[in-house]
Amino acid sequence: MRRFFYWLKALFNRMMNRLEDPDVMLDQARRDMQEALRANKEKAVQAITQRNNLQAMVNEHEQKVAQLEQQAVMALKQGNRDLARQFLREKANYAATLESLKVSLAQANETVEMVKLAIRRQEEEVRKKTAEALAMKAQYKQAQIETSINKALEGFTTEAQFGTFEAAAERIREAKSEAAARQELMQSSIQGKVMQMEDQAIDYQAEEELKQLEERLGLSQASQESNPVTETTGDVESELSELEQRLNETERPEG
Repeated sequence: MRRFFYWLKALFNRMMNRLEDPDVMLDQARRDMQEALRANKEKAVQAITQRNNLQAMVNEHEQKVAQLEQQAVMALKQGNRDLARQFLREKANYAATLESLKVSLAQANETVEMVKLAIRRQEEEVRKKTAEALAMKAQYKQAQIETSINKALEGFTTEAQFGTFEAAAERIREAKSEAAARQELMQSSIQGKVMQMEDQAIDYQAEEELKQLEERLGLSQASQESNPVTETTGDVESELSELEQRLNETERPEG
């Protein structure tokens, strides 16, 4: 039951929103003005009709008065005064009524002229309001289009794209920095190895100098280690002598 009530409420609100739509309101206002104009024109037609009826009655009474006066003249010419008197009395009644009709006709003419003027003004007002309604509807359409454009551009932004480029640039900078750090670390490691090799060379040189010093001092360990070196040196000298001898024999010319 509650859902049905909510549905009716939503339907009513939708209908009210529809009725409050400017297009609908302007169309309804235009129809109301045209309907009022038609109603006023109908009333004006009725007023003019009654004025025409009064005019017809005035014309009839004027003709009747003229006719009765002619009849009275004819009766007098025939010597019938009583009949002439009767015609004149009847003429007097018609004349009195005619005067009343003329007053009513004058008022009716003024009323009709005022009604005609009011109708013309109302027609001009209806035309003016109709043109204004069309202009207002155009303005409303323009406002709707501008609102639609603004709604469509609510999420329009270039920050996301630029942010992506900036993020990519930041990552590239970090990668380059990391590569430079690794290269620097690698160079430090190579320099360390070179320094280690230099240290080893210095150690070898120091070791040789130490051996020579021990030999000069006549230490036992140095003398024991010197014998193999001496023997090795003697073997090398003998081999060198034999090689020189063979070379000399090869180069000697044949006798």
